[in-house]
Amino acid sequence: MASTSQNKPVQRIGLGVDFGTSNSTAAWYDGEEVHMIRLEEADVIMPTATYLDQKLGCLTGAAAVNQYIEDNRDRMVELTPEVVGQASLLVTEANLDDPFSSPEIASTAVYGLPMNDRGLKGRLFQGIKRLLGKSDIKRLMVFSHAFRLVALITPVLLRIRKAIEEQTGPVGDDVHVGYPVRFEGHDENTNSLALSRLREACFHSGYPEPSFYPEPLAATLSYFHHNPHLNTGHVLTVDFGGGTLDLSVVHYKGVSFEVLATKGLPIGGDHIDQMIFSELLFPLLGKGEVWTRVKDGTRISSLFPFEEYEDRLIHWAVTYTLNQSRYRSKILDCISQGGEAGEKFQRLDDLITHNYSYLVFQAIKEAKARLSDAEETILDIPEIDVALPFNRNMLESVIEGMLVQIREVIVAIISETGLKPEDIDLVIRTGGSSLLQAVKRELLDMFPGRVVEHDPFTSVAAGLAIASFHGYQYEDTSS
Repeated sequence: MASTSQNKPVQRIGLGVDFGTSNSTAAWYDGEEVHMIRLEEADVIMPTATYLDQKLGCLTGAAAVNQYIEDNRDRMVELTPEVVGQASLLVTEANLDDPFSSPEIASTAVYGLPMNDRGLKGRLFQGIKRLLGKSDIKRLMVFSHAFRLVALITPVLLRIRKAIEEQTGPVGDDVHVGYPVRFEGHDENTNSLALSRLREACFHSGYPEPSFYPEPLAATLSYFHHNPHLNTGHVLTVDFGGGTLDLSVVHYKGVSFEVLATKGLPIGGDHIDQMIFSELLFPLLGKGEVWTRVKDGTRISSLFPFEEYEDRLIHWAVTYTLNQSRYRSKILDCISQGGEAGEKFQRLDDLITHNYSYLVFQAIKEAKARLSDAEETILDIPEIDVALPFNRNMLESVIEGMLVQIREVIVAIISETGLKPEDIDLVIRTGGSSLLQAVKRELLDMFPGRVVEHDPFTSVAAGLAIASFHGYQYEDTSS
């Protein structure tokens, strides 16, 4: 179980920060109206992105993404070995009878694996929120500098604070920051680790004393604010965003509410994009094709070892590391074979050597979003010569397993409260991934006539500002 209380005084204004996996928003509340903070020049939604150049200069938001794309436009990736030490070889020993004689020693640099992309102008970091709960990931290398995860998210939080202060004045002593019910990770301390890292980043960003509040509860508060005439009942909120699926069940009576349960899964829109890439694009990049080569004078054929490439392909930030001879030599063998298979491997080579991975994922996101309103579209990626028909049936086939997970976790959270599905009076659907038609249909099948959509991209920040204004605090007592 969990509890929520009002144990801080009402603020002059309430401030809420939704630090998201893909995008971030912020809002303030004056007791009557919610106001969104403009984070970009003409937008309240800002990409949660940090870009560091070779001199460790920093950009955030849309500027970070745009600079990364511009710096990598038609750029050939060229990985070179890094010097990791020096080896000395004795060439000629000293003549013991000659006091002026000395040994002749040849020194050579010792090189590591070719992982240094000397033409790389900057590194883009997006989706770091997904790493905060993983104890095995402590630092990420940026141009030979080891950066803690906290250091990579601090610039985004700092920019949000500055935008808030420009539009409302200095932040008060209580800013509500949202967090998913369950961060990604497999340790029992996943959430506590993630929140400690997020708290430290908030401190470095100048937030005096942030209060962490579950994202689905914040979305619920936002809905209550927009619908003040609700009477009494039980509401299930389904917040399906870029990185996580978060749920809460609340019993409300007028303006009063009691949190009955919260639950979450580390699945979201980013995972869907990776599954689309795997299912639809891997076969166009050579998966399943035969690799023929000559070895010891014998011509042999085997299935191309595509599994060696898969993990780096679906994680766009490290795809460029495939531009090493041990990976590309096999691809070039297959290109030389010609035919349809050769064309597929040429796409794979172009993707790797020109660092097109980010643009590929952007095309996937855009095509997926179009299917929220259209039955079919084209997954168009001119950089690798792909124009693939893409429809809702194909998308739903890809995420079939995820839909089963969504249904199961909804059944589990309702069961945890002692309620039955028919006891749920209202289902609030929010978050960017909740716009998928398959998700809408899944919820309507379970709760016919009781599902409403609410501000998919801004509901959490709005609710956080409301919680901040009223001094609502949340304590998870489930353990």
